[in-house]
Amino acid sequence: MSRRTLLRAAVAAAAAPALPQFLTAAPANAASSTTAPGAAAQAGMTQAAPSRAAQTAVNAFVTDYQTNVTANLTVETNAAVRILSGMQRLWHTGTTWDSGTVLDPAVLRANMRYVVRVTRSRTPAQTARAFIQDRQHQSYAVISALGPYADAYKEKALAVTSITTAPESTPPTTISDAVPADAPAGSAVGAGSPTSALGQVVSLVNTVRGPFASGNPSKAAYQYPRPWRMNEDSEVVDTGVLDALGYPVYDSEVTVVPQLLRQRGLAPADDGGFPSGHTNAFHLAALAFAYAVPERLQELVTAAFDLSDTRIIAGMHSPADVIGGRILATALAAAALNDPANATLKTDARNQIKTTLLPAALTSATTTSGQSTATDPYADRSANKRLVAAKLTYGLPRRHASTPMTVPQGAEVLLETRFAYLTADQRREVLRTTALPAGYPLLDGPENWGRLNLFAAADGYGAFDHDVDLHLDATSDTWHNDITGRGALTKSGTGTLTGANTYRGGTTLKAGALITAAPSALGTGDVTLAGGTLHVTEALRLRGRYRQRSGVLTLPAETRALTIAGEATLAGTLEITGRSTRPQTVLTAHRVTGRFTQVTAIDTAYRAEVTYTRTAVTLRLHKR
Repeated sequence: MSRRTLLRAAVAAAAAPALPQFLTAAPANAASSTTAPGAAAQAGMTQAAPSRAAQTAVNAFVTDYQTNVTANLTVETNAAVRILSGMQRLWHTGTTWDSGTVLDPAVLRANMRYVVRVTRSRTPAQTARAFIQDRQHQSYAVISALGPYADAYKEKALAVTSITTAPESTPPTTISDAVPADAPAGSAVGAGSPTSALGQVVSLVNTVRGPFASGNPSKAAYQYPRPWRMNEDSEVVDTGVLDALGYPVYDSEVTVVPQLLRQRGLAPADDGGFPSGHTNAFHLAALAFAYAVPERLQELVTAAFDLSDTRIIAGMHSPADVIGGRILATALAAAALNDPANATLKTDARNQIKTTLLPAALTSATTTSGQSTATDPYADRSANKRLVAAKLTYGLPRRHASTPMTVPQGAEVLLETRFAYLTADQRREVLRTTALPAGYPLLDGPENWGRLNLFAAADGYGAFDHDVDLHLDATSDTWHNDITGRGALTKSGTGTLTGANTYRGGTTLKAGALITAAPSALGTGDVTLAGGTLHVTEALRLRGRYRQRSGVLTLPAETRALTIAGEATLAGTLEITGRSTRPQTVLTAHRVTGRFTQVTAIDTAYRAEVTYTRTAVTLRLHKR
């Protein structure tokens, strides 16, 4: 079987709901083990096919990730090359680094046009930042996403950098990150020192970015050139001219930022664009930090997207390269976090954050009211959401497809600390119901790693396709997604729903507290309060029935704080927040039966009095 046939089969199998069986499971160091990086690609990645008897089902990436070494450059032998094989829908690797063929002109032309547009319009500030993020250690760059914890982390982890500013023009030599001369003893670049007070966290980041986490084997396998070496049609045309620094000049409208001209690779065959190595590193570091500091998961994911975008602004990579780097890192992080060899390390890292970093940050970087006084570049959640949404696909063309999402094996570990109160199966449902749609060639590779949307997943379920019964832990959590589906929610513990929800199965609160912060937060089904407290913070509309058997309903002292399309059966306690100088019909329903056993005002200066009719509950507050 030819390499191209195998790759085509890999792409086709991405749509299958089960693990694909299209590849031969050759040993990690099979026939390609003596092939130098880049050589297999220049020979067309051809390899003798094993006998039919030797063909077996392909392992999931998380169990096969250690095949990602430079000795393995085929989809048969390298799990990373395999999961990136959506690229084979766009690009056919040539026999030399500069002889590849475009298979999808619309996508790759849009890919190159994007780089041209961005590099033509970048600002001086973007230029300087692109230099800094190219030269600064990627793990250090991600620390900024810790926000109010960042300074305390750097201090306790002894994390430092020498790259904080950009030169005005092309420097006379190449520049690399290093430990500054005035840094505290024991300091290290990147995530910091493994022997520091946060050494377990540092070790976790370094382990996730370990020996099997490189994008270089895939670069050598796919041989899609850097954008500054290509024209709009992804063709390499050498003009035969050398620039002032001695580099070949290619027919390309992409310009590299001047400060990075000396940082370009000199050997094109070993300097491919796809996937982006920096992007891979940014996302690996961010996901490792996110496991240890789930309080900042969305901010860390946002930072990875934001920092990766500087690779395009720099002219060093294209959107396809950056998307490929993200796909690879997502799978690699999940694999490392699933590896039993790292089980103790990841637990110790999380515990170290809880005992060492969080208390230190709260005392040094916050006011007495608990609000951060430190600079947080990712404090605006809405801006973060917009940034990530734009860069998930970079607007590259989508083909019509309706392939159901199958969550890759082991991906649920990426939410393990964010949703510690969910089961592994429930975390998989969160990932499935928040995933991107099918139809993007790069994202639709084997196992669907590219379709995962971790930013959206951090906001909880996207749909209740089945009934969900869960207990939130003692820490209040907020789900921001607009939840659809036919299923029901039964919960205890404390949490907040803020979405424009349309799930139809109904909501039951058994214990704890459920806070609603949107008019349709409880979907379109019946609502049952069987215990705990239902807090209504914004006028709530229920399209079904409301049944309160016990527990506490908290309503603001507003007209129609709760509007019920069906019947309302009342028992338990009604608590009123706020003040009212006149009677307010706080609850309306198709029919009201029963009465609250207790009515109180949270403002102790007032006494609450409620009157009932068949359709409404009217409140009056009296000064004590």
